[in-house]
Amino acid sequence: MEEEINKILIIDDDEDVLLAAKMLLKKHIKEVVIEKDPRKIPFLVNNDSFDVILLDMNFSQDTTSGKEGFYWLEQILEKEPEAVVILITAFGDVEMAVKALKAGATDFVLKPWQNEKLLATLSSASKLKKSRKEVSKLKQTSKTLQADSSKAFKDIIGESDAIKKVFKLIDKVASTDANVLILGENGTGKELIARAIHQKSLRKDMPFIGVDMGAITESLFESELFGHKKGSFTDAKEDRAGRFEVASGGTLFLDEIGNLSQPLQSKLLTAIQNRKVTRIGSNQEIPIDIRLVSATNMPVYEMVNENTFRQDLLYRINTVEIHLPPLRERMEDIEQLANHFVKMYAGKYRKSIDGVAPSTVGKLQKYPWPGNIRELQHAIERAIIMSDNSQLMPEDFFFLAQKPESNLSLEPDSYNLDDMEKITIQKVVNKYEGNISKAAKELGLTRASLYRRLEKHGL
Repeated sequence: MEEEINKILIIDDDEDVLLAAKMLLKKHIKEVVIEKDPRKIPFLVNNDSFDVILLDMNFSQDTTSGKEGFYWLEQILEKEPEAVVILITAFGDVEMAVKALKAGATDFVLKPWQNEKLLATLSSASKLKKSRKEVSKLKQTSKTLQADSSKAFKDIIGESDAIKKVFKLIDKVASTDANVLILGENGTGKELIARAIHQKSLRKDMPFIGVDMGAITESLFESELFGHKKGSFTDAKEDRAGRFEVASGGTLFLDEIGNLSQPLQSKLLTAIQNRKVTRIGSNQEIPIDIRLVSATNMPVYEMVNENTFRQDLLYRINTVEIHLPPLRERMEDIEQLANHFVKMYAGKYRKSIDGVAPSTVGKLQKYPWPGNIRELQHAIERAIIMSDNSQLMPEDFFFLAQKPESNLSLEPDSYNLDDMEKITIQKVVNKYEGNISKAAKELGLTRASLYRRLEKHGL
């Protein structure tokens, strides 16, 4: 027997059949449980777990119709919906067999059985049971992920007109399968928006799989996204499904998609167009069914004009666009966001701090927040750690007042051109409070060129 079975239950009112089955199967199965009284089935199924159940169709009260077998099959599946039940019958009635399969039986065997045939049937049934367990586990994992996603959605906080427009757009697009491109600066919450779209979609009970495209090296791109076969390259020690395959049925979120090189853009476009992937080391195409959500902080339209981002790929990923406003354009949300983070970190660090003072809100609203919500979150966490007040006061954010001014006065340690470029860019970006368009215009650069230099210098 190919598949190892740990425990099997056999129910038949013929003791000779039970003993013969036990003699054969105990050589191949760790534990064989036999029972001649079908009335004990509810107790057995409730109190134990069986890989396979062999159930006689006809008991002494009714030797030909199979009604008792169907009754007990129904009882088993009611107690254990994932049970794998093989029916035993001495009557090769095709209609009865078909009816049994429709009623939820996995297979059937005829008495007297051929030993090899019975063993093969049990092996296949055990594989099915294992698959059902794995599917059940995946569903539970998915539900847990969805619960986490729901919590994350609650973190999209705000009542400003700018963020309300985003909420309305999410509600409109979520129930469709349209590809969505989320545009916004770093720290604006693009992944939270992607999760909200998934959570409100028809695919919400299926996986949400995120991929940071900016963190994937060229050499690992195909393996990570499309999967590989064991032995297809040095470190391929086992078969592995790629992110496209794992996300099939659900949502695939490609973050930082603007960072992909031209060759990788081409490979991604092919997969999206064909809706099929091929694992490295295999020639078999695997169909995929995904809802694609992408995000970037890069100016992709300018990149298309500069031939650094494929226009046909952009058309594929942006059926609908969602523009996330930077925090400086929704300052009326500062107080609500700040109090949310206070509650989060006061609990984490066991501090008796119940909010942000009104004077502090005014100070926070005057700061440009180049790092957006992520920067605000880190600032609140730092203030919570350092504060001795019952509310966060303006002095708890002393570091904010120093930050822009200190950056503006930065001088290079040398006159190396790279150092000079970095300081110049930092000064101009700070001068315009993070407005990339204005900074790029003063520097004589396109927005795309300035973004690349910001990435280069880690700014």
